[in-house]
Amino acid sequence: MDRVDFTPPGADTAERADAYAAAPLLNCLLREVARPLPDPGERRVYRLPGSGRLLRVRGERRPAEPEVYADGDWHRVGHTGLVGLVAEELRLHTGVTNHELPAEMTDSRDVVAALLDAREGATAPADPYLRSEQSLITGHPYHPAPKARGGGPVAGWLPYAPEAYARFPLVLLGLREDAVVEEGDVSALDALGEAPPGYRLLPAHPWQLDLVGKGLADAFADGRLIRLGTTATEAWPTAAIRTVYEPVDDLFLKFSLDVRITNDVRRLWRHDLLKLRRTDTAVRDAFAAMGGPAGWLSDRGYRTAAFAFEELAVMVRDGLRAHLLPGTTPLLAAALVEGFEGDPLDGTADPAAWWEAYLRQVVPPALAAFADHGVVLEAHLQNTVVAVDGDGTPVQALYRDAEGVKLLSDVDRAAGWERLVYCLVVNHLVEVAGVLAERHPKLDPWPAVRAELARRDDLPEIAALLASPTLPGKTNLLLRWTGADGADARYLPVASPLAG
Repeated sequence: MDRVDFTPPGADTAERADAYAAAPLLNCLLREVARPLPDPGERRVYRLPGSGRLLRVRGERRPAEPEVYADGDWHRVGHTGLVGLVAEELRLHTGVTNHELPAEMTDSRDVVAALLDAREGATAPADPYLRSEQSLITGHPYHPAPKARGGGPVAGWLPYAPEAYARFPLVLLGLREDAVVEEGDVSALDALGEAPPGYRLLPAHPWQLDLVGKGLADAFADGRLIRLGTTATEAWPTAAIRTVYEPVDDLFLKFSLDVRITNDVRRLWRHDLLKLRRTDTAVRDAFAAMGGPAGWLSDRGYRTAAFAFEELAVMVRDGLRAHLLPGTTPLLAAALVEGFEGDPLDGTADPAAWWEAYLRQVVPPALAAFADHGVVLEAHLQNTVVAVDGDGTPVQALYRDAEGVKLLSDVDRAAGWERLVYCLVVNHLVEVAGVLAERHPKLDPWPAVRAELARRDDLPEIAALLASPTLPGKTNLLLRWTGADGADARYLPVASPLAG
């Protein structure tokens, strides 16, 4: 199911792309800058403080059909006009000029159009897990350019796009042994092919090689790198784009990718790789102490080249099968928000029971990691895999991505808690609850959330969370506009549905 409530019936590809791209951009503008006014009718009305203009939209969770008031009437704003409107408002609001972000907003919209066209002639994967990973056309619902691909030509990135149901073999390189840098258990890499004497196997993402290939010319010329063909099996890009899943060997591999996706250029940065083992060990130990059923997909280790440490790095991550309960089907949590063929929400007869089961799986491990082990999971939708039984009921949660984990031994406890609340509650539970509330208007999803959180009443932050009128909302639009570091999360208060 393609659950898009903000696309006009019968819309063509251009109109659909505009609607997909406008929704997250409007979400950012309305959360971070605009000021709501008393709503006189069906549409919500806002004042833009920089320009003083009035803006109104249809819908709440995914706002659509933006209109600006001028000359005594409301006028529809297309995506191009919306980008210009946002850019002008941010310039007036912040005093900062930014030419890069509007280009990314336009690129994100054009990427969506290309993806929609590509999907018309493509076949979705038969496996429900892969289908869930490759379902995200909207992507991050609160980012101004969630689908930007670096502004490059479509032919450069489309063959590797999960949203276009891509799959492809990986490039196999031979890396001379004296140039190998590795840490942790990367033995799975050596099973992907055969390297000649004096070399070790180093798989590479073909898009990354296209992006950095000229910089490796000397290494190929002097024999530090050699080409060994491609893998015998195909890999499937996941929602994270640079992380691929190889289902035959049940293996995830995460690569560097010299493209800005959402807030960051998606390289495997040296500083993150050097702390990987410590972080992953802490998380793995925390989940082992919990005793199941929740699981952690361990980032076992990495291999790279000393002369291209970040550019050629590859990280090895646990596959799914050793962690899953027997007879269950894993699904990406983010896919539940967008909808896909096989979405368990499509066949749920008792949404309240389904929601309680979901909360029982995803909330306790995230709280236990924080409270009992000092681990702050990045428990957002794209880092959570939910396993369902034959009836579609959630019975297990698997978390992933050590790169996004923080340890309380390294960060202030209050900052760690704020990050956890943003990832788990604002980015995750609010979104799934929103889908349920739309599909089942008689269901109030928030008493169940409050009850699940209250189970950890030994955690001192819980009482304050349940009583607070606000939650931390990340300011992705202002972060990108002002050129802040992508990892430098800044929050502003948004109304909390927990306050009850």
